[in-house]
Amino acid sequence: QDYYGKELQKSEDLKTNACITSARPVSKLVRDALERIHEEVVARYYGCGLVIPECLASCRILDLGSGSGRDCYLLSQLVGEQGHVTGIDMTEGQVRHGSGAPPQPSSSTSTSFPSSCQVEVAKKHIAYHMDKFGYRKPNVEFFHGYMEKLGDAGLADESYDIVISNCVINLAPDKRAVLQEAFRVLKPGGEMYFSDVYASQHLSETIQKHRVLWGECLAGALYWRDLYSIAEEVGFSPPCLVTASPITIGDKELEGIVGHCRFVSATYRLFKVPAGSRTGPGQVTYNGGIVGHERELVFDTNFTFKEGEVVDVDAEMAAILQSSRFAEKFLIRAGGANAAAPQGCC
Repeated sequence: QDYYGKELQKSEDLKTNACITSARPVSKLVRDALERIHEEVVARYYGCGLVIPECLASCRILDLGSGSGRDCYLLSQLVGEQGHVTGIDMTEGQVRHGSGAPPQPSSSTSTSFPSSCQVEVAKKHIAYHMDKFGYRKPNVEFFHGYMEKLGDAGLADESYDIVISNCVINLAPDKRAVLQEAFRVLKPGGEMYFSDVYASQHLSETIQKHRVLWGECLAGALYWRDLYSIAEEVGFSPPCLVTASPITIGDKELEGIVGHCRFVSATYRLFKVPAGSRTGPGQVTYNGGIVGHERELVFDTNFTFKEGEVVDVDAEMAAILQSSRFAEKFLIRAGGANAAAPQGCC
């Protein structure tokens, strides 16, 4: 609370670039959707970048660490009136940041708003946004709660198509509990699409207990290999890396404490592939039609699917595409030219 509420007043106060992450180019569709979001929601949202998966029409989405609700109101427009977005956040008031990242400058920095709980800021603008979007009934809701204990907020098993998170899991002491809860609330074939900070090695106790490094999203970073083992333990498919960018530390004292450890900001996608879906490698053809990705779908760092082009995929990717919301966007055939040498989405 002290670090985010008192020490950090603007992005220039940051000592690393952990929470100023690069992202994919933003489409006109997303830019236009952002323009329709209330100025207070934007001004009070302290997230970094955008975490927006593809193929969202009519989906049910859960946002972990939703803050003032900017991403939820953005996704509300992308899923449409038949979709639904739930935001959950633990913040008690203005001094807590909503999405794992310190305050960033915005077009509304000159506007002053009274202090209030982030979740309440999000809730009070529901009617405004539904009217703005032309929806007859709300397709968003917000809860105060913890991402390690989604059941306490009443979130049921297998109730969401997608779970997203934006640079906030590093602040959770029990990462396994977060992934376990996300897996529980996801429907079979559902996806967890999230950005976070990862370390090149297990962190020393000195780093883990360092106040500034924790506030900078580094002291709670997961050793990247542990993400793979935790995902497997929970039941997810192997993590698919979407984007990654190195983190720099512009402070000599902090560099000395960190030593040889390196950090990266990365976006991964995990899938809840139903048992029995992995039948073998295959050949897939993207049919096009995903809004904003009509001609080409960059799925992760290994697979880019171009409309009408046949691509050999391993058993893992074949199962992901077959069991997820992407199934109707692809023609999937069993077997493949490279079946003896699977590529692997990880």
